[in-house]
Amino acid sequence: MAGSENVVAVLGTGIMGAAMARNLLGAGMEVRVWNRSREKAEPLADSGATVADSPKDAVDGAGFVITMLTDAGTIAEVLGEDTLSGLSGDGIWLQMSTVGLEGNEQLAGIAGEKSIAYVDAPVLGTKAPAESGQLIVLASGPEELRPRCEPIFEPMASKVVWLGEAGAGSRLKLVVNNWITGLLGVLAETVALAEALDVDPARFLEAIEGGPLGAPYAQIKGKMMIEEDFPTSFSAKLARKDTGLVLEAAGERGLHPLIAEAVARRFDEAIQAGHGEEDMAAIFEAVKLH
Repeated sequence: MAGSENVVAVLGTGIMGAAMARNLLGAGMEVRVWNRSREKAEPLADSGATVADSPKDAVDGAGFVITMLTDAGTIAEVLGEDTLSGLSGDGIWLQMSTVGLEGNEQLAGIAGEKSIAYVDAPVLGTKAPAESGQLIVLASGPEELRPRCEPIFEPMASKVVWLGEAGAGSRLKLVVNNWITGLLGVLAETVALAEALDVDPARFLEAIEGGPLGAPYAQIKGKMMIEEDFPTSFSAKLARKDTGLVLEAAGERGLHPLIAEAVARRFDEAIQAGHGEEDMAAIFEAVKLH
């Protein structure tokens, strides 16, 4: 890759965005980063990134811009009126945040208005997969962009699933997120039940491990719950946001997902109890309240 194709602007350097930027740097890309809280972006300078003073400074002349921010409203605000105007003539916007159906439509509309090539590509994975380049990218957009995007995705992902027109990635991400948060809610209640029945919850994890009922995810999050130690891989606050996007999309399609509603309430309780910035496994703290 040469010229602007080797220049990537990463807007949003939280847990996920910072790890993705480092993997791009490790692959030899020229990476410019920007974050609303500059102190979260500055450590990336030690890895070779250019820390930009503004989103526009990061994007000017880049071949790709990756948005990894909280929600569609924030992304639209950060992009403003002219941020994308500095993207190289055939530059590509890789929208990799989880923004839901309406959010994706809003952002795709901005890209259309500015005649910017747009790929809807949310990711599956949290801190550890992001750091090790093992994310799963759910990519959707014009098929002709695929060969150009793949060298950008490769350092960040163990798998890239191409799904058709832009928006398909966001739809599949909601489906997967419903599964993840539902499993997390049931796991929290199961650990709490084990404790209430004087059963060592570690024995529950041991019993299911390696069999058809055992998910590696349950082992990771279950251990956090048992130890009541929640180092953040993906915060409870962000998990609640994503659950809200699931509920919004389901409601628009005439569904009434009772389990997702219950999980959302548990996240609300955990956040109100002061666990919003801890790992989403801290939903367990809400279960313990009842």
